[in-house]
Amino acid sequence: MDPHLLRAFVTVSRLGSFSAAAGELGYTQSAVSQQIAALEADLGTRLLGRRPVAPTAAGRRLLEHAGPLLLRLAAARADVARAAAAPVRPLRIAATPLALPAALQAPPPARLPAAAPRVLPPGARVSTAALEQVIERVATGEADLGLVDGVAAPSDPLALPQAGPLTAVRVGEEPLVVALPAGHPLAGRAGLDLADLADARWLDAPQISALPRLRLAARMDGLRPGARYDGHDVRTLLALAAAGHGLVLLPRSAAGDGPVVALARPRLVHRVEVVHGALPPGPAAALVTSLSV
Repeated sequence: MDPHLLRAFVTVSRLGSFSAAAGELGYTQSAVSQQIAALEADLGTRLLGRRPVAPTAAGRRLLEHAGPLLLRLAAARADVARAAAAPVRPLRIAATPLALPAALQAPPPARLPAAAPRVLPPGARVSTAALEQVIERVATGEADLGLVDGVAAPSDPLALPQAGPLTAVRVGEEPLVVALPAGHPLAGRAGLDLADLADARWLDAPQISALPRLRLAARMDGLRPGARYDGHDVRTLLALAAAGHGLVLLPRSAAGDGPVVALARPRLVHRVEVVHGALPPGPAAALVTSLSV
């Protein structure tokens, strides 16, 4: 299957327009139409309805495969580029919002001097994104390193999306707490069982503390969503929790000074990992060494 044809199909499906897809891809509209026709001929079935422009049942099935296929192709290209001599440029780091602060505040590995700081090299460029986007940026070479965080059982690795030959290394773990609104009846307890809060309203913050990943880690089906926050700012998330719009589970270092109670059961921790592809000697490899526990 020609990846150029597949990319054209994905773009037309996403935009719902041959002309808009042509503008984004830098082709003429007739060239895009020919690419779709060639792909349909190759697969022996109609993939797109024309009025309106929308995927058929077969096209929707192909879309389920197209994203991972194109990502793996981009990851392969980036991996080959990393193996070749690369020009000197600033280190590019993609991080989930809670991962970088936790990584820099964690104590250094035992094999390094206690005073060795966890600092970024001069000129490093940092961007924040959701976990899936961080993995994609590292896989495709848009970022040299990724710092990701999530909830896991102690010493268990994070469940990360598959995106080519990437390595994930533990950076640190810390306890989790539940941020509560002022006056909440459970405030002041020494610890909480997550099962006791299964029917409570929880803030869904996909960029910071996503409910689906928490349910998966805790092996629970409850945790009803309250308000949804699509930003990256932890202070805003805590303000929503303090105002009673939902509970939120956070690492202790990020929970601020508001009312929080430690998570006692199930045994879960906030885990941070550094994710990378093949690394030649240089700033990226040195930073991984300084971060790795």
